[in-house]
Amino acid sequence: MLAGKRILLIIGGGIAAYKSLDLIRRLRDQGASVVPVLTRAGEEFVTPLSVSALAGEKVYRDLFDLTDEAEMGHIQLSRAAELVVVAPATADLMAKMANGHANDLASTLLMATDKRVLIAPAMNVRMWEHPATRRNLATLQGDGVLVVGPNDGAMACGEFGPGRMAEVPEIMAAVGAALTEGPLKGRHVLVTSGPTHEPIDPVRYIANRSSGAQGTAIAAALRDLGARVTFVTGPASVPPPGGVTVVRVETAQEMAGVVKATLPVDAAVFAAAVADWRVANAAGQKMKKDGTGTLPMLEFAENPDILAGVAQMGAGRPRLVVGFAAETETVEAHATAKRARKGCDWIVANDVSPGTGIMGGSENAVVLITADGAEVWPRMAKPEVARRLAARIAAALA
Repeated sequence: MLAGKRILLIIGGGIAAYKSLDLIRRLRDQGASVVPVLTRAGEEFVTPLSVSALAGEKVYRDLFDLTDEAEMGHIQLSRAAELVVVAPATADLMAKMANGHANDLASTLLMATDKRVLIAPAMNVRMWEHPATRRNLATLQGDGVLVVGPNDGAMACGEFGPGRMAEVPEIMAAVGAALTEGPLKGRHVLVTSGPTHEPIDPVRYIANRSSGAQGTAIAAALRDLGARVTFVTGPASVPPPGGVTVVRVETAQEMAGVVKATLPVDAAVFAAAVADWRVANAAGQKMKKDGTGTLPMLEFAENPDILAGVAQMGAGRPRLVVGFAAETETVEAHATAKRARKGCDWIVANDVSPGTGIMGGSENAVVLITADGAEVWPRMAKPEVARRLAARIAAALA
């Protein structure tokens, strides 16, 4: 599988760096060539001589090495490989990647590359669980960076928990998957996400509490399986994923227009929390209190039903139409009725009542409603829900 593949391996500074030596050996056994980059911190754990001897290649270490820049240059180095692997990916390296730093050779290569990046995080359990690391991980995954591990286990520092770098066979499997064309290659998938904002006047609007996190994760997961993704998003509080076509909208009517213009597609996932109504008599100027206690009279009009419009169309209908149902009571019954009413193939339903922490949170607990009935999924992180749903979509389109 790896014969003839060229891999750029960045070795970060952590005790897990010793595993990178075995990784080099196994990659070469599978026919891959490995170009190693060793950070200054990485040199504290493995030597340039051992890395070079196993890779059979020169070890790159210094951003400002005159010989290296003259012979190859960091830009060419960043693009000469088919995959960039960071193992171990320390908290510091992840922070640099997530925030666009480029102050050494490793971080500059990661900023300059146009190839896929796979990281194998490794750090102390408290560092892994720190909010900053969690934010950086979410940013990297949203940017399309692939992640393998970390695993639970004993740390070199004596603590126990998540943070151990994935074992070499796991990393090898992830490398193989990253270099293999995904099951959705050649497919075009439409994903809507985020809330819509329906104006009352130029400064006020009606909206909901959707962050757009789940829709964003779904678009990223579909992209990772090889799909060409058009991502239509309302004003979400999370950034859109990299590697997809992003179309930003404000209102439900704008979203409906973009969806119509994007068709035909192979599958459509309507994860956006679209406002059911808009203000029909929205003011052209900011409404002001007049001191009399008179309340403004707002007239409402029904917004277009984007999900039903696509699900019930004839020619040009996507092979698979997936809707979402955010409910606060009798979730399964309401979602089942919604699927029948809208005419879509699947409904992904969840309980967003205040006590669940789902709306705007990092986790989700969903029920997948299909023609075969209801399938209850356990509560998990939103990216994991997205990967599970994307795998089901790929199977359905196979």
